[in-house]
Amino acid sequence: MNLRVSDDCDCRPDEPTAKAHTSRSALLGQVAGSDVQGHRHRQEISAGLDFVMRHDAGLLKHLDDA
Repeated sequence: MNLRVSDDCDCRPDEPTAKAHTSRSALLGQVAGSDVQGHRHRQEISAGLDFVMRHDAGLLKHLDDA
């Protein structure tokens, strides 16, 4: 896989990889995995909130009126 970074990007992948004692490929894999995991987590939170809003709509309305 090739990754092209624009010339105006102020990122130097060699610096964090040297500090973490890992390869650029491993570092980019971790970043991509973290992004996918965050997206999945947001979807799960949204689905849970949708469920609560449907399942407990009456209770929420009662609490709102209190």
